[in-house]
Amino acid sequence: MPISSDLLEILVCPETRQPVALASETVLAKLNGEIAEERLRNRGGERVTSPIAEGLVREDGRILYPIDDGIPVMLIEESIELG
Repeated sequence: MPISSDLLEILVCPETRQPVALASETVLAKLNGEIAEERLRNRGGERVTSPIAEGLVREDGRILYPIDDGIPVMLIEESIELG
């Protein structure tokens, strides 16, 4: 279920208040490769085990917030650092 465009317009990073945008297929493919290799951890230190179908990338490109069933998970500890 895709995220609503109305919701996307009002969402910001809870840490920095920077705007967020949908993650590209390239970013998602890279993260899903790391998940498959059991190397990806979120900022809370937990290993990410499920593939990421959608995500929101912070404006500076350093952090991704996963979207789960059309619902953005905007928790800092659930976010993922992008390298």
